Amino acid sequence: MKTLLLIGYFASWGIIPHLLLLKKRPAATLAWLWAILFIPLLGAAAYFLIGTDRLKRLRLKRRNLFSARLLRQPAPDGTTDKATAGLLQGLPGRDRQFLQLLSRINQLPASSAESLRILCNAEEFYPALEQRIQEAVHHIHLEFYIWQDDATGARFLRLLTAAARRGIIVRLLLDGVGSPEQPGDLLAEFTAAGGHFSWFQSLDPMRLRFFTNLRNHRKLQIIDGTVAFIGGMNIGREHESPGSTLGQWRDVQLEATGSVASELQEVFADDWFFATGEKLADPAYFPVAVMPARQPVHIVLGGPDRPNEPISKSLVSLLNEATDRVWIATGYFVPDDIVLTALELAASRGIDVRLLISEKSDHPWLVTVGRSYYANLLAAGVRIFEYSVGIHHAKIALADDRWAMIGSANLDYRSMRLNFELNLLLLSRGCNGEVARILDHDFKLCREINPETFARRPFRQKFAEAALRPLSPML
Repeated sequence: MKTLLLIGYFASWGIIPHLLLLKKRPAATLAWLWAILFIPLLGAAAYFLIGTDRLKRLRLKRRNLFSARLLRQPAPDGTTDKATAGLLQGLPGRDRQFLQLLSRINQLPASSAESLRILCNAEEFYPALEQRIQEAVHHIHLEFYIWQDDATGARFLRLLTAAARRGIIVRLLLDGVGSPEQPGDLLAEFTAAGGHFSWFQSLDPMRLRFFTNLRNHRKLQIIDGTVAFIGGMNIGREHESPGSTLGQWRDVQLEATGSVASELQEVFADDWFFATGEKLADPAYFPVAVMPARQPVHIVLGGPDRPNEPISKSLVSLLNEATDRVWIATGYFVPDDIVLTALELAASRGIDVRLLISEKSDHPWLVTVGRSYYANLLAAGVRIFEYSVGIHHAKIALADDRWAMIGSANLDYRSMRLNFELNLLLLSRGCNGEVARILDHDFKLCREINPETFARRPFRQKFAEAALRPLSPML
């Protein structure tokens, strides 16, 4: 037995060339190398399950077969339509240049919205989504990371079933890791009514699927191709009332109408094609916007199929663009070196840089890892606030009094490189001011980290932070 284990251990070294050829960041490469060499067999097994980019290659192959963007006519000046092009021409030169930078980073054109509405918590988002579902006349496309098998999930499934029965095309796309269980009877009723359901990517050995690492973390809901919801909110009872000792979930979702809804439809269409092989090519899914373009917006699309880490670079660009303030809220905080440096540099040049981080978490070890980064940030002048009255799950970034970014991406390694994520950048003083008031309210509910007090934290806490920090690229 010992001989077999020894042979297996040395055989696992054969994974090392594959690891090196992936050309991951040095920190991630070293972390996985350490795991393979010093955690016999288990390290190799973990790399096979969560360390490879096999899904990345598969998704790219399927994208070569179909892309919803190829169905649309080229737009003028790298924008989505003439109305958006006219809107951008009226912007100050610096704002136009920043949107052009983001277009190059994200390989997507700038877009526009007719209206934008900030929705706080389930008490605002769920009724708004329910109303739009009930008002739908052609199709309903929903994409969530977590859809809980509870009373809230059942309520929305029944709502979708009712929509399918009245002839609306309904598609529901869920992540197999985030939503591992669904009520079979309600799903059967939904599909029997004509609804369409699929997992984005599940852990299913019977179908040769073994991936738990590359997840679809996007939260995207589109009604009739004219209304879109985007943000950090999932479907579950915990969003409506405290479901555990962690308390109430604090979150934000954005409702947008106008041209951007068709652009976001492309995101759903590509994800649906990857999951099912079905091409959503009917022009009815991509209606031409008839509403005026009032607010410039930009889609920030992240995932392991995007080669240049656009979410990380977009956030760094936002930090570099700011001249007055940058306020960021994140559910999980495990920054990479690039974002960490950008935060420190922004604070060092006198920008009001604030981080709102949830102290309570469904992954408590991430809180410990995140605190290992506090000392350098505090020394540079970054103000750090820990939210403890519940779980602060919102993903928000504000720059000055104009720019705001809302979406699904946390400020951690997973969101920057592994998960399929979706943010929306807004050039809107109204939305910026509203989100600033939300964050200002939440800052008052937080405990601000004092540099002197933090430096005197117990040795056991410092040791735990130091021990877990090398694993950051794997978390």
